Amino acid sequence: MKVRAAVAYEDRAPLVIEELELSEPGPEGILVRMAGTGLCHTDVKVRAGGLGVAKPVVLGHEGAGVVERVGERVTKVKPGDHVVLTFDSCGACGPCRRGAPAYCDESAPLNFLDGRSGAPGSFQKDGKPIHGHFFGQSSFSTYAVARPQNTVHVRRDAPLEILGVLGCGVQTGAGAVMNALRPKAGDTIAVFGTGPVGLSAILGAVVCGCSAIIAVDVLAARLEMARQLGATHAVLANATQDAAEEVRKIVRGGVDFALGTTGQAESNEQAVHALAARGTFGFVASPAGSHLAVKMSTVMGRGLTIRGIVQGDSQPDVFIPQLIDLYLGGRFPFDRFVSRYKFEQINQAIEDQARGQVVKPVFTFAP
Repeated sequence: MKVRAAVAYEDRAPLVIEELELSEPGPEGILVRMAGTGLCHTDVKVRAGGLGVAKPVVLGHEGAGVVERVGERVTKVKPGDHVVLTFDSCGACGPCRRGAPAYCDESAPLNFLDGRSGAPGSFQKDGKPIHGHFFGQSSFSTYAVARPQNTVHVRRDAPLEILGVLGCGVQTGAGAVMNALRPKAGDTIAVFGTGPVGLSAILGAVVCGCSAIIAVDVLAARLEMARQLGATHAVLANATQDAAEEVRKIVRGGVDFALGTTGQAESNEQAVHALAARGTFGFVASPAGSHLAVKMSTVMGRGLTIRGIVQGDSQPDVFIPQLIDLYLGGRFPFDRFVSRYKFEQINQAIEDQARGQVVKPVFTFAP
C-alpha cells in the first residue's frame, strides 16, 4: 500500500516527506492508521547519526492511531480499536517472561537495527528498501505496522492524537518514579533535567504524594513549567552555585530519591551528592562512553543505591492505560507540555525543540 512517510536519508539533514510503498502486515502484524506521533530525543539523535541505525530510515516511535486491519494470528486488537504504540520486545526471553519487556534480550535488533528488514510491514521506494521497524513501528508515516508486543489498546474517550507520547518519553519519566523508584507519600525527590522526561517524572512524583519535589535545570523557563506541574521547589543549575548543595538546603540532609534525565556526567554526580543516607539515584539516559565518577566508599558508607532505568520499568499494557486514566481524572496533565504540529511541519518542529521553543512536539495526521 502507498503511504506518506518522513525519511532520514543523511545524517543531520532535514527529513524528506515522500510517498513510499508499505508491505502488508503479515499474520502477526497490526496495521495502524496514525492519528499522531510524538518527537522524542532518540529520533533526533538517530537523525544526527547516532545509535548505529542504518539510513535511509523511517523513524518515529511514539505513535497512536486506529487499527485498520490485523493479521490472522492477532487476537489482542481488532479493526477500529484505538491504540498507542510503544517499544518492541520479543515476548519470549527471560526478562519478557518476568514482566520486564524494557530489558528484553532482543531489544537492540527489534528497536534499532531493523531486525525485521524485509519482513511484513517493510518500506520501499522505487523498488529499493527503506529501513523501518524503528521501535517496532516507524510511525513518522501515515500508516505503521506494529506487533502485539508493542501495541497497547486504549480507551476511546482520550485525545488519541497526543497519546503516542505516553509510549516512550512520558512513560520513561513517570515510570522511573512510579514503577522503579516508588517513593512513598511524604518522601522527597529531586529531578535533574526538566525536558519531557523530567516533567513527566515530576507528574509521577505528584501522583506518588512526594512532600518535596525539587526540579533542577539550567533553563528558568523549564523550571517555571515544572512548578506549574507540581514541583515544590526549583534550582537553577549554573556555574555560580552547587546544585547538590542547593537541594540539601531545601531538604536538610538530602533527598530520599534523585533522578537523572540529562545523561550529563556532572548532572548525575550532583544528583548522587544530593541524596540523603540510604537514598536512591536512578538514571534514564546514558550517552555512549559516559561514566559516573562517584567514590565507592561514598556509595557504601552512605548506603546509597544507584540503578539504571529503561522505559520507566513499564509493562506498557498496564502502565499506559493507567496514565490515561490519571490524565482523564485530572491528575496527570501531560498535555500541558505538548505542542501540536501538522505532519508536514516535522522539520520545523525539530528546529523549534532544539531552540527550546517547545518541550514536546506531536505531529498530527489528517483524518
